[in-house]
Amino acid sequence: MENGAFSSTRAGGSGGISHAAADAPIAPLQNEKITHALDQAERELAHPHHHDSSSSIVEEKVDEKAQYEVTSSEKLDDDVPSNLYPFPDLPHTDQDRQLTFRAIIIGCALGAVVSASNLYLGLKTGWTFGASLFGGILGFAILKPLSRVLPPMFGGGHFSPKENVTVQTAATASGGLGIIFVGAIPAMYQMNLLGESPQHDFWRLFTFSACTAYYGLFFAIALRKFYILKLKLIFPSPTAMAYVIRALHAQGGEGEAAGKRKAKALAAAFGLACLWRVISIYAPGILWDHHIFWWLYTWGWKSIISADNWNWSWEWTPAFIGAGVLSGLNASWSFFGGSVLAWALIGPLTVKYGATFGVKNPDIPGMVAYTSLKLKDPIHRPSPRYWNLWVGIMVMLCASFAEVGCNGPIIYRAVKRVIYDTAEKVPATRQWAARKNAGSEPAIPDPQPPSEQVPTWMWTTGVVISIIFSCIVLALQYQVSVGLTILAVILAFIFSFIAGQSSGATDINPVSTCAKASQIVFGGVTQGQHLHGTHALRTNVIGGIVSGGAAAQSVDMLGDLRTGYLISASPYVQFIAQACGAFCSIWLCTGFFVLFSKAYPCIVDVSYDTCSFGIPSVSAWRATAIAVTSNSFPVPKSSAITALMLGLASIAIVCAKYFLIPERYHVYVPNMNAVGLAFTLPQTWYSTAMAFGSTLSYIWLKKHPSSWNEYAYAVAAGFAAGEGIGGVVNAVLQVAKVSGDYYGSSVGCPGWEYCG
Repeated sequence: MENGAFSSTRAGGSGGISHAAADAPIAPLQNEKITHALDQAERELAHPHHHDSSSSIVEEKVDEKAQYEVTSSEKLDDDVPSNLYPFPDLPHTDQDRQLTFRAIIIGCALGAVVSASNLYLGLKTGWTFGASLFGGILGFAILKPLSRVLPPMFGGGHFSPKENVTVQTAATASGGLGIIFVGAIPAMYQMNLLGESPQHDFWRLFTFSACTAYYGLFFAIALRKFYILKLKLIFPSPTAMAYVIRALHAQGGEGEAAGKRKAKALAAAFGLACLWRVISIYAPGILWDHHIFWWLYTWGWKSIISADNWNWSWEWTPAFIGAGVLSGLNASWSFFGGSVLAWALIGPLTVKYGATFGVKNPDIPGMVAYTSLKLKDPIHRPSPRYWNLWVGIMVMLCASFAEVGCNGPIIYRAVKRVIYDTAEKVPATRQWAARKNAGSEPAIPDPQPPSEQVPTWMWTTGVVISIIFSCIVLALQYQVSVGLTILAVILAFIFSFIAGQSSGATDINPVSTCAKASQIVFGGVTQGQHLHGTHALRTNVIGGIVSGGAAAQSVDMLGDLRTGYLISASPYVQFIAQACGAFCSIWLCTGFFVLFSKAYPCIVDVSYDTCSFGIPSVSAWRATAIAVTSNSFPVPKSSAITALMLGLASIAIVCAKYFLIPERYHVYVPNMNAVGLAFTLPQTWYSTAMAFGSTLSYIWLKKHPSSWNEYAYAVAAGFAAGEGIGGVVNAVLQVAKVSGDYYGSSVGCPGWEYCG
């Protein structure tokens, strides 16, 4: 996720899962070791008296030696594997077959679907989704039958869990680079820092994508032994994915049948969402958007138009109904609560008291637009969107840094461990480091033989080549000095280290925090060098892209390596799959971005008053870059004061969650990152859809837990990917001039203007 922190905080643990839940895409309710979207407290709300005779009661033990180890107070099932050590190999599986052309091709193809979907969804709301669930389940559904019917030379032959990991790994890497195209790159175009258009800059964007594509891969290999073997971090979602893959391949026909059911549900949801998105553009006011308050206005209730002015309407968006299922009640309702606070309370109050201003529609009495960013005097006559934007950025920054700060002791211990381990390799400091490390828990021996590990020379050479390539490209094409490029790479590794710790412990990847922190650092550097204007803005955004993008990718890659560790897959094979996927991602993301920007020029041109895409991440990147490089402070005084107060409140809420509020009540603590995002996104229908989806998911879980465990996440993933691909189809139709803009109906749309 571009904004980084919408999944609930999750706890990992040792032990296993019951047979009844082995087919679920997450660890089961009966033995809550790992959670994926609804955390433990939410499930206890849904099932306050639910217990299973075969389940184990777990309690969390956190100390200096094992921060996230969860032990059981009862005897575990003998045939259920622990998630602290690699699972035993399944019988009757070909354990040597891992790196195959079919696995790489199918994985990259599935990753391409997620890449296109993420670009569409990310430009809409700043929200992106991982490809592991989509690639793992559909990869199994595609290759398992083909492995039986095709001859070996044409893709047949046994399909093992380890090869399934290869598919999932390639899919994750292939779908992962889009994060730089949903925020930073469009922001550069809006600030006139690049060329005439993305179509003219294709090769320039291609080489820049190549600069950022591989740092995460190389850093993840460097961090694998430290985080997975030494600190034994759980990485909850990747661990859950390992259980899914094992369950699909276990139990013979039963496991395969369960995999087929999941795949059918995912495919059906994908097809329905894609078809619905494409058809709806020809009658958006009927099939997609329900502007209920506009309808009431046309029927005679004139004052109700103000609700539609503030974008309060309903949208049948499968992707964000599914996002509510994936994210759970806390994140979804925090997002919705932020929308209410920003666009039903603070926004209208700023207009009432003359702090912000809208643009009246001369043809329709009472209709006012409040979302323009094209402002002649943003300090003294800001729009509510511009005013709220600064508040949202401050809330997200404060909440994210507070999260990192509250985990400071853990990060401090991790840094000490790195220092001591490094010192042990130096003869002069070996004895001192050995004394310091004497009380530390020993690392798990690497289960893979040296032949299956990635040689040190390979990833270090890759880092050096990437740095040299980046220095050349950024200097020649973007006028960024070699020193600043190296600074960006150093920050990239530091943020990869921090993000890996955060994701491994809590499943939260603070990508937005890392990117904004990098922008702040580069803002200080350029201010110190007395650089302002275009050069400072370009340096600032590029530095943020390199460091934030590397941190995001390294966490994705570390998650794949954690899944592979449990399945006993070869890290070297995963490295090859990730490299192939990253190469595909360069072409895919660049091409998809060019397509979307051609179909919807408002993505890269700030002069448009309205846009089909909310582009909140673009606005955040642009605003941060301007703020930290400008000679003057481009924020209205009232907005700055409100931002400061709510930023301090978000810090207090995060700290209270960690130090004052018992863990069982954490589900009631607002997710302040989600609240902050709502301030940057005036399209309130996304948060409404997520709140609706999470509530439906909660009721489903409460009433029918077994079917929820089997289908909920498959359906949600299908909805997200399907709408995204439908958006790609619509972009093609737009370029071909046969879309709803040309042949659609405006019935039901505000102002009787097409609203697709």
